[in-house]
Amino acid sequence: MSIDYNSKPINEMRRKDRGKDDHSIKQYLKAAPFAFISTMDEHQPFINSNTFVFDEANHCIYFHTSPHGRLKHNIQQNNKTCLSTAEMGRLLPAKVAKEMSVEYKSVVVFGTTALIEDLEEAKSALQKLNDKYFPHLKPGEDYRPITDYEVEHVSTFKLSIENWSGKQKEEASEFDGAFSYPYSVNK
Repeated sequence: MSIDYNSKPINEMRRKDRGKDDHSIKQYLKAAPFAFISTMDEHQPFINSNTFVFDEANHCIYFHTSPHGRLKHNIQQNNKTCLSTAEMGRLLPAKVAKEMSVEYKSVVVFGTTALIEDLEEAKSALQKLNDKYFPHLKPGEDYRPITDYEVEHVSTFKLSIENWSGKQKEEASEFDGAFSYPYSVNK
């Protein structure tokens, strides 16, 4: 069976039964610790893992990178961007190899990304990132507020969200034989 994916919406999921609503997508984007950002350099896909913050009020995502990296170069050449974040749950064994599975939660975002040129908007975006990852620290109390110099020495980006989708697979807690993946990069 051949499917014409060019005629389908970019965020259409095959497994609609696992789809999540906008509220769930927003909540996951607020909580997810990092994302993978996909760009193109001519005909070569490129992916970058990065911290990010979802700004619900402006329906966008902010992130920052080095001012001298490939990600910035790619976005300046082609601003179409895809961002994905996910987490893995338990492994789900089965009696048939092709039926073995895993629990997961994920969101994919499609949109366009631009380098933020406005100094105040870039400061605001960087502060939102600090507030997400260091909520217990306050500017002016625990660290120096963001300066113009700092903003001018990073590339701060705004991904304007055009489409998204979220999905989740979760089985009952008593699923026979379910277990957590034994490897952690932090060990």
